[in-house]
Amino acid sequence: MTFANDLFRAVLGLTILLGVCYLLSKNRKAINWKLVGIGVGMQFVLAFLMLKAKGVSYAIDLVATGFRKTLEFTAAGSQFLFGSIVQDMDSFGYIFAFQVLPTIVFFSALTAVLYYLGILQKVVYGLAWLLSRTMGLSGPESLAAAANVFIGQTEAPLVVKPYLEKMTRSELLCLMVGGMATIAGSVYVAYVGMLGGGDEATQQFFARHLLTASIISAPAAIVCAKMLYPEDQEELAAVAGNGPQDADDPAALKKPIKDKRLQMAADDSNNFLDAISKGTTDGLKLAVNVGAMLLVFTAMIYMMNVIFLGVTDLVNEGVALINPDVTDWNAAIAAATDGRFEGFSFTYLLALLFAPVAWIIGVPAQDITTIGQLLGLKTVLNEFVAYEKFQALRAMGTELSPKATLIAAYALCGFANFASIGIQIGGISAVAPGQRKNLTDLGIASLIGGTIACLMTGAIAGLFY
Repeated sequence: MTFANDLFRAVLGLTILLGVCYLLSKNRKAINWKLVGIGVGMQFVLAFLMLKAKGVSYAIDLVATGFRKTLEFTAAGSQFLFGSIVQDMDSFGYIFAFQVLPTIVFFSALTAVLYYLGILQKVVYGLAWLLSRTMGLSGPESLAAAANVFIGQTEAPLVVKPYLEKMTRSELLCLMVGGMATIAGSVYVAYVGMLGGGDEATQQFFARHLLTASIISAPAAIVCAKMLYPEDQEELAAVAGNGPQDADDPAALKKPIKDKRLQMAADDSNNFLDAISKGTTDGLKLAVNVGAMLLVFTAMIYMMNVIFLGVTDLVNEGVALINPDVTDWNAAIAAATDGRFEGFSFTYLLALLFAPVAWIIGVPAQDITTIGQLLGLKTVLNEFVAYEKFQALRAMGTELSPKATLIAAYALCGFANFASIGIQIGGISAVAPGQRKNLTDLGIASLIGGTIACLMTGAIAGLFY
């Protein structure tokens, strides 16, 4: 009965989410339902293999262990630089600035080395080939979708840099939604460290599931993008999937990805040490940006909560003058939520708005307001803020069912937020200025598609709990 109920909730959730894409579609008649079916089916198959099939699941665990080990490697460097600050856990607890942010720097450098050695290109190309053959994507689309799984929304467009200017709007949206629905490897490891704390078993749990989430979100992102903006233009693949030299060849435009002729943008590092240096510099910029962003957004949330609570208190006092028997709203909300919310705060408003969404993706009824709050923070602000709040709730002993915890880990795993629209427009238009208008026109659609793709992943993960 439990599996039947979980299956019903998952199917219902996916139907509603895909229904939203259908209603918002630019051209409903042009939707390729075969692609939609293959994409959703691929999500189920990948989730089953990675979570239930022993051989594949074991391999995923090994990869997750490798990523988790980078936390230990980073700790060695952090301890050398910061000394007892990162060792005295009793006094400082899990210090984000000295234990999470250094992980971003180290993993960025490691990624740069893997790219320089050509290892990352082979992994990305293998996944791109699979997506191209199964879902009929053009070469640039499949490469970008695969790259997003590993290197994130700012770097993935660079692997198809020669083709960006001639991409169709449908292909551009596919690129953008892929960036919204997945995460970069550098922040992936940071999430593992943040959510896992100092416990290796917990780190391994989140390493395994966040890796699975980013991979199975790739086909979901393609489905959402191709439903929101189906390919209905003459140039079905603007760069032909065969190299920039074929971009003007009409016969080449419909060709699928070729084994050797479509290449990722070449690495421009002079040597091994130069790759490490560039990766470290890029990682440092990202770490500083993440740290500053969290500082500002956390302060903004606190400010908004104080404003909402203060206004509610004033309204309550005014009503009490007319009717002294009226219940204090903030106190009532705090009591009803067992102290999880102080009252009618900004975070409580987000919880109310996103609680139905949490229920749709399979979160147990008793946890929908808590998970709804996290989904709201992720969409309005960003996933780092949401994961930080997620960890804080767990540290405070907030009772969340294991299924709600699992679904939240998957549904929050993506860059889909308003700030990412600006990041994508700025980043992609810098290398393809001719696409700036298309990028701005597609910004909100990419956010919607990325959000729905992450929610689809959370719903499917709940089925396999």
